[in-house]
Amino acid sequence: MTTTTLTLIGAPTDVGASVLGASMGPDALRIAGIARAMRGRGFEVIDRGNLAGPGNPQAEPASGFRHLAEVTAWNEAVYAAALADLRAGHVPLMMGGDHCLAIGSISAAAQHCREQGKRLKVLWFDAHADANTPESTPSGNLHGMPVACLLGHGPAGLTHLAGVPALQPGQIGLIGVRSVDATEKQFVNEHRIEVYDMRTIDELGMRTVMERALAGVDADTHLHVSFDMDCLDPSVAPGVGTAVRGGPTYRETQLCMEMLADCGALRSADLVELNPALDIRNQTAELAVDLLESLFGKSTLMRPV
Repeated sequence: MTTTTLTLIGAPTDVGASVLGASMGPDALRIAGIARAMRGRGFEVIDRGNLAGPGNPQAEPASGFRHLAEVTAWNEAVYAAALADLRAGHVPLMMGGDHCLAIGSISAAAQHCREQGKRLKVLWFDAHADANTPESTPSGNLHGMPVACLLGHGPAGLTHLAGVPALQPGQIGLIGVRSVDATEKQFVNEHRIEVYDMRTIDELGMRTVMERALAGVDADTHLHVSFDMDCLDPSVAPGVGTAVRGGPTYRETQLCMEMLADCGALRSADLVELNPALDIRNQTAELAVDLLESLFGKSTLMRPV
């Protein structure tokens, strides 16, 4: 039986964020034992180390964006690293860093799917819709724009990393959303993006939400999970830069991870917005490793499958 290779790609920057500290996320995951945990799930693990990129100038917005040149450089590095591993048949796990870096990792997955003739499905776990555009952003922070950029709305250096926009609206689903600007609501509704906000989760339950989110995912689907740690309720995940009360519980999130693993289509992932500067004794990083173990196959299920 062939062993699957999981690659760990560190992207240590908070250049797209409003709060400093996410740059320490990759090393916090390493300290929490990410490589050991994934080997325990049966993977061959290759830690690529941390990518190199520009520092955070902590500058004011220019032409509507904060740190556009730096964000573009980091995403180009993530794109190249993730695409190389996908082409080699590996499963890349991008460890952020802030959520703007998912532009690079998802653009790589989209390019790989075009090359392989696969369908791409992205599930975006986040308290925020991340769907601001250059016209609507209140802050210029690019970690509030990656969904819009992936759909082709944003600076050309980010929307066309692979020459064309990475996604069509039907390829992405947002889960756990509960803090959304009015202009983001308009963008999501106009583009008919699939969204399972917290009211939907409260009304339907997490199991039904995940069944709907995974409908149509099959053997020809490349599933990419982009998980922002602020998706979780801050009572269980305090180490994030933009915490929002009222998120999924630990058990609800574990159910998500186990159902994603059960579908068998996961081919790439992001774990972002872990901020050790705001954490308590690295507990959010340890929680992240726990959830990633479930995403990659650990199950609490006792009954026969």
